[in-house]
Amino acid sequence: MRISIIRMMAGVSAAVLATGGVALAADISEPIPAAPIADPYVAPTTFDWNGPYVGAYGAYGFGSYDVSNADGSRDIDVDGFTGGIYGGYNYMVTPNVVVGAEADLGLGDDAKFRFQGTDVKADSSVAGSVRGRVGYAFDNVMVYGTTGVAIAGGEAKFNGGKDENTHVGWVVGGGVEAALTENITARAEYTYTDMSEETYTVAGESAKADLDGSLIKVGVGYKF
Repeated sequence: MRISIIRMMAGVSAAVLATGGVALAADISEPIPAAPIADPYVAPTTFDWNGPYVGAYGAYGFGSYDVSNADGSRDIDVDGFTGGIYGGYNYMVTPNVVVGAEADLGLGDDAKFRFQGTDVKADSSVAGSVRGRVGYAFDNVMVYGTTGVAIAGGEAKFNGGKDENTHVGWVVGGGVEAALTENITARAEYTYTDMSEETYTVAGESAKADLDGSLIKVGVGYKF
């Protein structure tokens, strides 16, 4: 009886060892899973501000005519809505720093007033500027400053006649511009302009005048 029990236990042990060996062999024969592959790094893209562009704007302007002669002076406040066109070129110095040049041409304004007993109509029919721009781009949004030379044609009517002059001055301002698509941009801009003083003479009577004013512009542009 003891011998049979010993034989049976030996048989069970051999079966267990054989089964474990098969299992171990099976485990060893299975392929080792490959390590996961990370997605390739994709650098963030930035909007390309390089190149020429054109656009149109609407604006609200406010300022004053400074009119004077030998007998005194007067400031005449003026304001109103206007509009115009603009165009320029941008160059990206770095992915964030943008420099460029821009020119604009817009409608002027007019005012009617009485100066020392004389009825006067002052008109600045066309005004424009040539400016440099320096901006900092946050991808498709850019904030910028601008300054340059401004020019305007002036006309004064009084004493039954008229006289014309060209005013030259400087302009400074700033704004924010956003690219809505690859080609369409929108902007909001503020500029202040200080024009030169010029002398208007009609029928032997003279007066000096200049125009200093501000423009708040909203524009839409097309980038080529």
